[in-house]
Amino acid sequence: MSTEDPQAAGLAALAGLIADRTRAACLLALLDGRAWTAGELARHAGVAPSTLSEHLHRLVAGGLLAEERQGRHRYVRLAGPRVAQLVEDLAAQVSPAQARRPPRGLREASAGAAMARGRTCYDHLAGRLGITVTDALTERGLLRQDTGFALTDAGLEWFGAAGIPLDLSGRRPLARACLDWTERRPHLAGAAGAALCRRALEAGWCVRVGSGRAVRITATGEQVMSDLLGIPLGALR
Repeated sequence: MSTEDPQAAGLAALAGLIADRTRAACLLALLDGRAWTAGELARHAGVAPSTLSEHLHRLVAGGLLAEERQGRHRYVRLAGPRVAQLVEDLAAQVSPAQARRPPRGLREASAGAAMARGRTCYDHLAGRLGITVTDALTERGLLRQDTGFALTDAGLEWFGAAGIPLDLSGRRPLARACLDWTERRPHLAGAAGAALCRRALEAGWCVRVGSGRAVRITATGEQVMSDLLGIPLGALR
């Protein structure tokens, strides 16, 4: 008689939560790091609110989403950075052939191009924007990638000089590699990646495009990245 491995059972249950097209669409949408209402997610996933409600209940019960209520409104968000890392890592394993299909019209084609150009991956920068910034940090000796991602002493000083405070007291890794699902290369995540993204949005170096995850660099941001990291003007567009 075999004894069931509780870890195997837990892994199977977790995989079952994600192995649904509607729930997967919700998890990917919530990688923008913001809280969404059930109605917003239902429209995004193309299902009825009553159908979406059951899916959200399962994701919350499974620990992948956190629920917040404000008055009559119900909001959900990813339960934390570890969930975001799991979703992004799984998305990166989807082959380009599986992910590729002809866009349904100009609007969808434009949205896809914007996402590939620059986006938020939960709370850090991704796409070509995130990769270019990561490469610039590495080339200037501020970030090491040879034995896993790690900020150098010069990198710690750079963040301070750039006015980007780092939280060194938390349990979250300061720097972590996150495999970019469009570029197929790692970009900077962790507390440092989150701090850089937060500063970029707050200072107007980047702005969100529409209501999704896409972001674009501003003229101010281009100049700042040129001054701070030597990234040529126009390279982040």
